[in-house]
Amino acid sequence: MTNILVTGGAGYIGSHACKALAAAGFTPVTFDNLVTGWQDAVKFGPFEQGDLLDRARLDEVFAKYQPAAVMHFAALSQVGEAMSQPGRYWSNNVTGSLNLIEAAVAAGCLDFVFSSTCATYGEHDNVVLDEDTPQLPLNAYGASKRAIEDILVDFEAAHGLRHVIFRYFNVAGADPEGEVGEFHRPETHLVPLMLDAIDGKRDALTVFGTDYDTPDGTCIRDYVHVCDLVDAHVLGLNWLREGKGSKVFNLGTGSGFSVREVIDHSKSVTNREVPYEIGPRRAGDCTKLVSGSVRALQELGWKPERSKLDQMIADAWRWHQNGHYEK
Repeated sequence: MTNILVTGGAGYIGSHACKALAAAGFTPVTFDNLVTGWQDAVKFGPFEQGDLLDRARLDEVFAKYQPAAVMHFAALSQVGEAMSQPGRYWSNNVTGSLNLIEAAVAAGCLDFVFSSTCATYGEHDNVVLDEDTPQLPLNAYGASKRAIEDILVDFEAAHGLRHVIFRYFNVAGADPEGEVGEFHRPETHLVPLMLDAIDGKRDALTVFGTDYDTPDGTCIRDYVHVCDLVDAHVLGLNWLREGKGSKVFNLGTGSGFSVREVIDHSKSVTNREVPYEIGPRRAGDCTKLVSGSVRALQELGWKPERSKLDQMIADAWRWHQNGHYEK
């Protein structure tokens, strides 16, 4: 079968992508340093431990597997940390990605699917973001992802590296079959933090800011089910393999939910109250980010069929109760 190199394949989104790739007839080769990923999540193809900052290790893996394409998820992604430690984000995300891109080109692997983010857009209140929305990131996380997008454009011009870039924001849910799911240590994502609070694994969920210019004062985000998200990545891979040109796609539902709305929906799904407390705003957080995906629908044929909030919470709750990883 055709090998696909998946960076960050031991992480939340990457492990779901590996399952989707295997189901589509590919062999996903996970490349991960296990700093935030879990080896127990690598179930659908071979595993190679390594760091993107280690160019020699990358060259070894490309030579061993001769992948037909790269699917690049590996990155640091915490907004608060990006505000306080920008150098770490520029070094890890940008330098690591540059190493990967150069190694891919050197190996003649010229199809590249990149996991970017709607955080490259910055603050655009009351606007459904599309691919032409100006990119004005508010933190080093979004800025580093935008820089990688620019690198891909330059490498296409110089070396013919074809790429599909996906920009999305909040990913939620878990594999409905329970083989992989979302588990971070420390946890920073809203839905698993909320489920931890419901389950008594933490005293309370902290709601960061209730004075935003939204109907209930809390931030609004567009949530996409992880399985829908990785389906789009497989479609993007096939897009490149069919010889179509480089393209940017937003992935979202076109509607958003506030933090309080997510809490309210969780009550109906789990039949439990959510203990929460109010905290100050986090630096770098936008008021509202909603990502339209008309282009992905029209050109890729992508349909976010599981991206209903109750469904995402239900799948996440099932995994939360039954799944975990160990280092």
